[in-house]
Amino acid sequence: MSQTGSFIKYNGMAMNNKLIGLFPLAALLFSALAYCYPTLFIAAKGAIIPLLALVMFFMGMTLNWQHFSAALKQPLVILLTLGIQFVFMPLFAYLLAQGLQLSQAQTIGMVLVGCSAGGTASNVICYLAKGNVALSILMTMASTLCAVIAMPLLSYLYLNHSIEVPVLSMMRSILLIVLLPVLAGTAINSFSAHLTSRLEGIFPVFSSMAIVLIIAIIVALNQQNISSLAFPVLIAVALHNLLGMSIGYAIPRLLKYDSATCRTVSIEVGMQNSGLSVALAMQYFSAAAALPGAIFSIWHNISGSTLAIYWRREK
Repeated sequence: MSQTGSFIKYNGMAMNNKLIGLFPLAALLFSALAYCYPTLFIAAKGAIIPLLALVMFFMGMTLNWQHFSAALKQPLVILLTLGIQFVFMPLFAYLLAQGLQLSQAQTIGMVLVGCSAGGTASNVICYLAKGNVALSILMTMASTLCAVIAMPLLSYLYLNHSIEVPVLSMMRSILLIVLLPVLAGTAINSFSAHLTSRLEGIFPVFSSMAIVLIIAIIVALNQQNISSLAFPVLIAVALHNLLGMSIGYAIPRLLKYDSATCRTVSIEVGMQNSGLSVALAMQYFSAAAALPGAIFSIWHNISGSTLAIYWRREK
């Protein structure tokens, strides 16, 4: 590559990094706009799934089959993540609810969030944080499969009330939103790497913009819930997310895993499928029980994106 070409590429990357660095600020500004003017974003609620699927497709275009082959050779770290997720997250949720003296409905909502699998947004945040994306995708799929059994058992353990997990719906979502788009993108990259490499710089920028819009839509859809938000619930949700990400990073680090793997586990553990917890709370309990999950949906995207930008800047 010529010096001029290298200079242009360097400056393009620098500009992209600056745009991505504005991600947390943009998320907060759009969240405030969505809260004040929800009708601007509510009409776009049908765009959430297509946006996530498109981001997954672009992520796939940064991967090749060797990434997945290498990730499949790490079954122990996947099992470790599942253990951290389904042991510590429900426990943290229950202890925080008790410690902050949340109501029965709010405690139910917290525990349901804690029992949930990793969310699909964790894969996007992992990508932005320069984690191991292929491993993150496999972790999300594994935790979703485990949640089919774990959620009813854990809900009975902590709430003395077992719930029915929508297995087919969960599998369909993972297939359409995560697996198929990623595999399609990976296939394209495997056959046309010379073309996708030229576009690779725009993928993180697009992913950041997509997540900002998704957060704004979620805020708009939950504006009334946020208006009635009790401060202890917000504290519980924030601490739950923080504790999950912290222990998700600390345990692999103590076991001498590399930085990218530690980031991946941290994000996967801390970012739950809170949308599922909201649906289950509404079906089996009450609207009040759905509040922690609704708030978690907003909070974990903002906290996760902020952490991703911090890690992205590290050498």
